[in-house]
Parts: sequence; C-alpha cells; structure tokens
Amino acid sequence: MKLDNKRILLTGASTGIGKALLEELKKYDVKIVVGDLDPDMIEDVPGKVMSMKCDVSRAENLDLLFSYAMNEMEGIDICIANAGFAYYEVLDTEDWEHIEKIYRVNVFAPVYCMEKMKSIHADSEYTVAVTASAMAKLPLPGYALYSSTKSAIDAFAYSYRFEKNPKANICIVYPIATKTEFFRTAGEDTPVPFPAQTSEHVARCIVKGIRKNKKSVYPSRLFYFIMQLDRILPFVLFLYAKIEQRKMKRTIMKEK
Repeated sequence: MKLDNKRILLTGASTGIGKALLEELKKYDVKIVVGDLDPDMIEDVPGKVMSMKCDVSRAENLDLLFSYAMNEMEGIDICIANAGFAYYEVLDTEDWEHIEKIYRVNVFAPVYCMEKMKSIHADSEYTVAVTASAMAKLPLPGYALYSSTKSAIDAFAYSYRFEKNPKANICIVYPIATKTEFFRTAGEDTPVPFPAQTSEHVARCIVKGIRKNKKSVYPSRLFYFIMQLDRILPFVLFLYAKIEQRKMKRTIMKEK
C-alpha cells in the first residue's frame, strides 16, 4: 500500500515505538490522527497531525476516536494499534481487575479496531497494523499475562485473515526488547531481555511492512532465525526462557 495521501489512525504515540513511528510517518504526505493517554506529548501539525486524549481500554473511547478521525480526515485508510503495556511480575495472588486491565488494552482494543475498520470499509482496501511482541511466539518468565495477551493477538489475526475483507491487510509486528520506557513502566528494576533494538528501527520496519502489505513483521532477523532454529532444535527457546527465569529470580523473587 502506498502511503502518500493516506489517512492514518495511530494509538499510543507519546513515547517509545509509537513516538518513533509517528516521526517516520510524518515523512510522507499523510494525515494522522493520534489517540493517546497524554496528547500533550504529541506535537500537532495543522493539516497533518491531530491528537486527542484516548484511553483505549474502553470501547466508547475508541468509538469517539474513530468518529474524530473520520470527521477530521474524511476516512481512515490505515489503523495502527500500537498502544499497550506490560507487567513484570510473579503471579501469586488472585486479582481479576489486574488481569482485565492488560487484556482491555492489549487485546480488546486492537481486536475492536480491526472490527471497526472492517465495518467502515466493507469491500474496499485498508490496513490494520498491530504492535504485538516477540513474546507472542516466545513467552518469558515474569511476563505470563503480557505474553498471553500478545499470543492472543497472534492467534486472532491468523483466524481473522480468513474472515476479513479480502482487500484488507492485517499486519502483526513482533518486536524484540526495544530500548524505550516500556520496561521501566513494567516494573521497578525490570531487566531488559537480550537482544535489544531501537524504537526507530522498529518504526522503520513497521512502515516498510505496511508499504509492502506484509502479514508479519519481524524487526529482528536474529529472533526470526532463532524461531526457525527452534523447529530443528526445540530446546533453544526453552534454554533462553530458563536464562530469563534466573533474571526474574534475581529481581522480583528476591523481594519476596
């Protein structure tokens, strides 16, 4: 899909991958509406970038965001569901609201965005890109809930591609650990898994994936290689998870 003259809706762009992605998209002749919890961090550009406060964990907020985007841009060609967060923790007590909060943001919101785009476009061309995670393929200790939300998006997208408008493209992105505030907000002293990459690199990969109508985007070639290697040597990812388990014991579990 060519980006020039496209109308883009982006969620979660005040920091991290979303911020880098917004900067990358601004290089093209596009209009962008951004929904974020902190719109004051977004620099509006008349006729190009417009922002509004949006908590994507609620359907009514997403409805308002889509309505705003439709009014401002007279349509939405590309929706990028980037908003998301993680917990770094050991689950040892029951807490329904704790579970519901991360699922509302990481799963319900992007799925709802896919449904909204399908209802808007009927049989016309459109793209939905969702920032998942390498943890959708490789769940790690300390990230049980987060990994499960990203795996849910991965499985949903696989099935949904058989149901959607055939002219539409669903692009799922699988970044490895990215050097952003993501890990700081996940928990105090959260270790960053190896290897890591920059948000700017991930942003470039996402834009390239959208332009080439990719179904999957793996910003890290090393991670993609390791996944293929694990099919031959199935203990590779298990050993990696064991290494991360040791990190978890040195950080979270030492406090218990």
